Amino acid sequence: MVRFLYTADWQLGMTRHFLAGEAQARFDGARLDAIRAIGALAEKENCAFVVVCGDVFESNQVERQVIVRALDAMRATPQVTFYLLPGNHDPLDASTLYKSPSFINHRSDNVVVLECPDPVEAAPGIELIAAPWLTKRPIVDLVSRACAGLTADARVRIVVGHGACDVISPDKADPALISLSQLEENLDGGRVHYVALGDRHSKTDVGDSGRVWYSGAPEPTDYVEVDPGNVLLVELDTNQVRVEPRPVGTWRFLRDERALTGDADLDALDEWLSCLDSKDRTIVKLALVGQLSLIQKARLDDLLKHHADLLAALETWERRSELVVVPDDVDRDDLGLSGFALEAFADLGKLAESGEEAMVARDALALLHRLARAG
Repeated sequence: MVRFLYTADWQLGMTRHFLAGEAQARFDGARLDAIRAIGALAEKENCAFVVVCGDVFESNQVERQVIVRALDAMRATPQVTFYLLPGNHDPLDASTLYKSPSFINHRSDNVVVLECPDPVEAAPGIELIAAPWLTKRPIVDLVSRACAGLTADARVRIVVGHGACDVISPDKADPALISLSQLEENLDGGRVHYVALGDRHSKTDVGDSGRVWYSGAPEPTDYVEVDPGNVLLVELDTNQVRVEPRPVGTWRFLRDERALTGDADLDALDEWLSCLDSKDRTIVKLALVGQLSLIQKARLDDLLKHHADLLAALETWERRSELVVVPDDVDRDDLGLSGFALEAFADLGKLAESGEEAMVARDALALLHRLARAG
């Protein structure tokens, strides 16, 4: 029986356009913390090794600092060996960072790059069958090719691959798709015993064998991911397997849709945002629909600005947002307008109701409101 940790898609050096200022630095730091957490967990669970199934780095052009900090994080647990598989983001091509001086000169002995399909003995009687990417656009199923020619014997074999599996990919014409039927034939024939895949950031059990998995990303990277933030603890021999997710991620992406029609809805939105835990590691995207008065819209703007200062990021889901601002008599009286300003207010109110100029008119009303209140 062998115990090991399996992870993928660290994508170190990843940036997110919606993270401003120090939030990006905290995002980067959390990904390094995840590496240390993985090493510590492997040590605690008496794991023989850790496999990282591709896209360790965001690209082969990441800054030197990203490389050396990652290697330093893995060096923190020298008794844990990290096996790194090059993926589509960091392939073993002519520009590969794995051959760079920054990587070679700072790589410790517990970091091994899986550079070819030749079996690697990760522990006595335990072999890794790797399918590294040598280019960003392979034209064959690399995993099936790596398994070709294997015969069943007493060794326990773990396939380490990266890429989309054919049964869950929408692009059926991609020649690099990993064939699930080929994997299951090798599993049924006893030629391999577990398949660890990267590329899919959601934790996913593929097929019915219980032996083909995507671990998902150890820190989430997008709103659409399902149960990210885990590594998989695997116990394996030739006859049985047990896969247990272990959380290591600390960030989260949340989406919420709200219909806003008055102050009660604004109160509810404010309360929901206020009750979120770990705001500095939470990214929120809001879809807002409905109709508000000018005063209520000004309150919404202040509310969102306040929570944006507390959260890692606060975005508006533009494709699903349609918020109409309709000035009413209370808005007019509250602003105390007269003369040309009052006429402009009335004209903008009509334009804001609908039409091509509605959005511009609503922005102009909001500006008029701020200027009048400031005055």
